Amino acid sequence: MRWWPRGCVLLWSVMLVGEAASAQRRALLDRPRVGPHLGYNFDADALTLGVQATLPVTTRVDLYPSLDYYAISPGTLWAINMDVKFRPPTQLGALYVGGGIDYLHTSASGGSGDVNLDVLGGWEARRRPFVPYVEGRLILGSGSAFQIVGGLNFKLQ
Repeated sequence: MRWWPRGCVLLWSVMLVGEAASAQRRALLDRPRVGPHLGYNFDADALTLGVQATLPVTTRVDLYPSLDYYAISPGTLWAINMDVKFRPPTQLGALYVGGGIDYLHTSASGGSGDVNLDVLGGWEARRRPFVPYVEGRLILGSGSAFQIVGGLNFKLQ
């Protein structure tokens, strides 16, 4: 029965090391962020107002849903985007690239919607409580478009 105390100590040590490693991984991930953005769509010749969320998956990959409203007349134009961002290994980790799916809806001429692919790239200052960023997005599909936006994300608890 002398192995019992040693076995318990060994099991306890493995559990503590495993929990410390798990806590380290959680600490390395950024917190989720949400915020508004303002920009310009060159092809629609329209001001863009929107919101986005950044949901970390790994230390380099984020899910990136966003919603854009375009100030056009007559009618309305809006887009819902579901993207994935990837940060290549750089010293500050401020640059990112990504892409995903864009659903673009217009109410002009009876209303219609299109599903497109998009690619994006940008810069964000991730090491602050408020995360400013600037981004370019190319929407590929029927009626391709390019837009530039800038915004401010707020880290959530």
